[in-house]
This record gives sequence, structure tokens and C-alpha cells, in this order.
Amino acid sequence: MATFLYKLGRLAFRRRHFVALIWVALLTLAGVGAASAPAAGTTSFSIPGVEAQKAFDLLEQRFPGASADGGTGRIVFKAPEGQKMTDAANKATVEKTVATLGDGSEVVSVTDPFTTGAVSKDGTVAYTSVKYDAPGMELKDSTRDALEKAGDDARATGLTVDVGGDALQAGAEPGAIGEVIGLAIAAVVLVITLGSLVAAGLPLLTAIIGVGIGVSTITALAKALDLGDTTSTLALMIGLAVGIDYALFIVSRYRSELAEGRDREEAVGRATGTAGSAVVFAGLTVVIALAGLAVVNVPMLTKMGLAAAGTVVVAVLIALTMIPALLGYAGKKVKATGEKRRPARDKGAESKQNKQAAKPGLGVRWASFVIRRPAAVLLLGVVGLGAIAVPATQLELGLPDDGSQPTSTTQRRAYDLLSEGFGPGFNGPLMIVVDAENSDDPKAAATTVTDGIKDLKDVATVTPAMFNKAGDTATITVIPGSKPSSTQTEDLVHAIRDQGTDVRADTGAQVLVTGTTAMNIDFSQKLNDALIPYLGLVVGLAFLLLIVVFRSILVPLKAALGFLLSVLAALGAVVAVFQWGWLGGLIGVEETGPIMSMMPIFMVGVVFGLAMDYEVFLVTRMREAYVHGESPGQAIVTGFRHSAKVVAAAAIIMMAVFGGFISSTESMIKMIGFGLAIAVFFDAFIVRMAIVPAVLALLGKKAWWLPKWLDRALPNVDVEGEGLKTQADVASSRDGDEDRELVRA
Repeated sequence: MATFLYKLGRLAFRRRHFVALIWVALLTLAGVGAASAPAAGTTSFSIPGVEAQKAFDLLEQRFPGASADGGTGRIVFKAPEGQKMTDAANKATVEKTVATLGDGSEVVSVTDPFTTGAVSKDGTVAYTSVKYDAPGMELKDSTRDALEKAGDDARATGLTVDVGGDALQAGAEPGAIGEVIGLAIAAVVLVITLGSLVAAGLPLLTAIIGVGIGVSTITALAKALDLGDTTSTLALMIGLAVGIDYALFIVSRYRSELAEGRDREEAVGRATGTAGSAVVFAGLTVVIALAGLAVVNVPMLTKMGLAAAGTVVVAVLIALTMIPALLGYAGKKVKATGEKRRPARDKGAESKQNKQAAKPGLGVRWASFVIRRPAAVLLLGVVGLGAIAVPATQLELGLPDDGSQPTSTTQRRAYDLLSEGFGPGFNGPLMIVVDAENSDDPKAAATTVTDGIKDLKDVATVTPAMFNKAGDTATITVIPGSKPSSTQTEDLVHAIRDQGTDVRADTGAQVLVTGTTAMNIDFSQKLNDALIPYLGLVVGLAFLLLIVVFRSILVPLKAALGFLLSVLAALGAVVAVFQWGWLGGLIGVEETGPIMSMMPIFMVGVVFGLAMDYEVFLVTRMREAYVHGESPGQAIVTGFRHSAKVVAAAAIIMMAVFGGFISSTESMIKMIGFGLAIAVFFDAFIVRMAIVPAVLALLGKKAWWLPKWLDRALPNVDVEGEGLKTQADVASSRDGDEDRELVRA
């Protein structure tokens, strides 16, 4: 591996014009493809195999043209103080709004609140529902604009009017201002770490090119592959973070090789061969974790994971080829580690500079401290993260709805108005589908279902059954007494399903519960069920990969256990902020509630990949020192001397990039940004910088133990660059022979 990458790095350095041209051409091609591609909405939300999805599919068959999964919009009206919605002027405004909405191109139906009973008991609140023929996330912008304009026109008459429903769901906006701040922080950290604007600019430039290629490709294929905006947002988030980090590690190693006295081409080759090997294996762990999301069998998650994994692959390839090429262009503008911009003016200044260079850095001092007190550091780190992880035991899962939106949005105000006028459960109605095809008396079966549901707890309203034309399928709407995300509503869904088992035994009719609330519950359960298999697959594959990299059993095991500790602590922090509301005001969390269903499995995938990045970069340098003859303790110090500063800088950059997404108005993106940023902090600075060296110090030589039979069976990937040392010796010997031949001549 190291030898191949060494040759690749030198080739890219020498053929820099060709390499740069290839990447610019790829970026241009992807950009043209994205610009000319047809617009695509957010990916369709389907969950194969769950009851709510089966019910939707059945409705599509038995109620053709009804658009069971079509989007819905609601305009909620509230009369001014002292008036009612049934007053003539207010009623006329509503009827005009209903007529206007009915003219939309994607509209299937519009309800009149005065004929459907959609007026509150006190007469102050009313609403009209709009049904569309396409899912809410896939509606045209003109359709959304028409819905909002109808609300604005009604509001102009003096009524309180707000618009809600999934018809307003658009692509998630990552929070551009926050991202700019994140990149600015990354730039500052790079300048401090690499010592010059040119060196700092290389990782930023290559990361932006990599993300540009990845996101543009996703945009170009969005229509054909049904990819949504959230997919490109995740690719942007992950691609920027790893793209900067991977380039940073290679540039930093290049500067170290220059400090050893090597010429620039040789330094590029060695940096690509050693740090580049670590980049390859770190990238592989991230790709495994992201691509492994396919195990969950949720198409949306699978597409998000594969798209982000593709962006990571691009980041790795750019780091291995374009960074060496750009270092060739930079020439002497990228200086060796420790080299000042200006030489010392006198002997006194030179002596002072030498003393400063001889003084051990913070990383070395910290590693030396950990080696002296490994048990105390290990105990403090584990107990501290364990305490932060405690809130994770109270984790409640759900999917965000309009009730989790900021109070400044019209969706949230519409949600609150409906709760005020009709009860909290009105925002999350349940749809009961009675498949009576195998029943002798379909109407009697539907009546049995309706009567049984009325006797259950937390039921506010049950509408009469509505049959299809064939008379073999009926739908019943149930309004819970509690809000959609509550545990009471979840218990009601399970109670209806349990009751449906008895109905099927007695009447032959099958009872299915669906609707947005039921779909959210099923989605959460499916993710919970998939978490352990996914964790086993991802950790297992990465464990095998790390055994090959480190040629050790205990080091990969320690890496996996450390990851579990950091991800649990991160989940605990997410629960404390987004579910309990602790310090939520600092990052703009206006409404607490259940944690997004996909958050645990998503964090497991992404954080594991990123955690292994730091493990590979930090520990490979320790193993390199150990393989070259240093004692286990000294190898730890050497690893920190060369890698701690760079790993810390990489972590800060990644935190800045993820933290930029916290400014997003989309609750899902905000939660993901916070969760990943805090997870990187825990893993990089507590697990990798404290717990890992403490464990290695306690294990000593045992840390690098590997059974002889396994050592013979494993391929030698040479991450430490032993092959490069041999090649250099051969080259040096050959050069010496050539020099002697010239002297003789």
C-alpha cells in the first residue's frame, strides 16, 4: 500500500498539470450536469415491510385516484376577538379561499369547513384541508406559493390565518451563514497549524472541489435516482469535514518530511505513502459506516448513506492525487515544519529559536503525563463520558412535525391554532384501513372495528367508516386525545393493532393503522430493530480492517469500545439539549420533544467512521515508532509529537463544519449538526487523546500482540512505510554506485 501510494504521490507531483486538469474537468462536467439536470424534489418517504406502508399501498389499490400518499395543506382561520367564523363576512372570506384553492393544478380536493364540520365548538376557529396528487415533499413551488398566497389574502381581511401541513415541506436549508462561519474557523485553524496561507489554502481548496463534484453529481442524478435535498446536505456536511481533514494530514506529513531534509518530490512521495495510507483506511471505515445504512432497508437512508460515501471516496482520491499536484505548484511557499518565514538575524536569536524548538510541545507534555498516570486518566475519562451518557437512558424517539417548528413559523402557529380549537390530537389523526375482502359481512366488520376503537383510552373522535366503490375496503379516521409525538398516542396505535388481531379472528377482516403519526411510530421501531445488526456489521467489518492496519487484536478492540463510549455520550448530550431543553436556547432550540428517529443509527454510522479517522491517524504514527524500535511508552510520546497537533486541528475543523449546520432552521439538520459536533469533541479530545494513550500505556507491549498464525494469514499493507525505507536505501546505494563510477571515469 505505502509503496504504491508513494509512487502515485510522486507521479502526481511530476505530472501536476495533467492531474489538475483531470479534476477541473470532472468538476466542470459535474457542474454542467447539475445545471442542466431537471429539478427534483425531496426523495419519496417509504418504509418497506411496515404496517403503515402496507396500508398506504392497499389504499392505492382499492381507492384508485385518491392519492393516499398525496400531500396535504391546511389553512387555519381564527376570528377576531368577539367574533365567530360563522359571521357573514368571515364566512365569505373562507368560502372565497376555498374556491381559490380549488383552481390549483395539483389539487385533488378542497374541503369547506362549514359543510364538513371543521369549525370549533366555540365557533372561533375553522380550517380547510387541501389534498394534492403528489407527496408534500414533491409538490411544485408554484403549488406551495398558491397555498401561501391564499393564506395571505385571507389574512388581509382581518382574520388570524396560518398555513400548515406537509405541503409546505421543502428541502432542508443547511444554514448558509453558519457554514460560512464554520469554514472561516477552519481556515484560521489551518493557518495556525500549517504556518502559512498557501499551505492552509490547499486543504480548503481541495475540500471545496471534492464537495463540488460530489454535490453536483448528486444534483445531476437527483431526478433519475429520486434523491432529495437532505441527501446533498449530508454529502456536503461529511464531504467538507473529511475533505479538509484528509488533505490536512498529508500536507502536515509533507512538511515533516521536508524538515527531515528530503527534497520536495521525495517528501511528497513519502507523505502520500504514509499519511496517504492512513487516509485510505480512514476513508474505508467512513465508507463502510455510511454504505452500511443500507442494512436498515429504508430507501431514503440507503440513498443518503451511499451518496455521502461516494463523496468521501472523492475526498480520498483528491487527497491522494490533487494535494501532491498542488504541493508541486506551491513549491517553496509551503515550508518545512518548524521553519520560520525569516531566518534568525543573529546568534542570540538563533540560540533562542533552537531552545524553543527543543522545548517539548503540548502534545508531548500531555502524553508524558498520561503515561505517568494512566489509571487516573482512564478512570476520569470513562466516568466523565459515562455521566454525560446518562440522559441517553431516557431517549424518546419520533419524527419532527409542525409542533417542533420554531414559534415564528406559520406552520407552528397553525399547529397551535388547531390544538387550541380542536384538541392536541387533531394534528396527528390516525387512519384505520379495514380490508374486508375476505369477510362475509364487510359493513359489520367495519362497525365492529369502530365500536372497539371508541372504547379505547385517549380517543377523542372516531368518524364513521367510508367504503370504496367495491365495498370491500373501508377507512376510519381516529383523532387521538394527545399530541402526535406523545407516548399516549403511540400506546393507542398499538392498542388498535392489538384489537385488530381479535377482529380478524372473528370477522376475517384485516385492520391496518396508518397516517403520518403511525408511519413515524413504525419508522422509529424499524430503526430500533435494525440498530444492533447495523452496529454489528459496521463495527465487525471495521474491526477486521483495523486488525489489518494495526496488526493487533487489542488496539482495534479498544478503538471500538472507545467509540461506543463517545457515541453514547453524544446521544446523552442530544437528549439533554433537544429533549430536556438544557441550554437549548443557546443554539435556538425553541421546542423540545422526541429525538429524531434516525438519530441513533445515523450517529452510530457517521461518528464511527469519523472516530476511526482519528484512531488511524494517531495510532498508526505510534505503531510506526514502535515498529522502528521504540519502547511502547516512547512510541506513544512520538505519536503525539507528530500527530496530536494535527489531530486536534482536524477535530476543531470538523466541529466547526458540523457546528455551522446548527444555525439551520430545519430541526433535523440542527440536531444532526449538534450531535456530530459534540460527538467529534468527545471522541477526539477525550477518547483518542486521553483514554487511548492511557490504555496503551497500561497494556505496554501486549497492545501490539497478534497470534503468529494470524500474522502470517493477514496481508501486509505496510501503513508504517517500511517498504519506503527499504526503497530509499536501495536508491541511496544505487546513487552511491553511480557517483563512484563517475569518479573512476
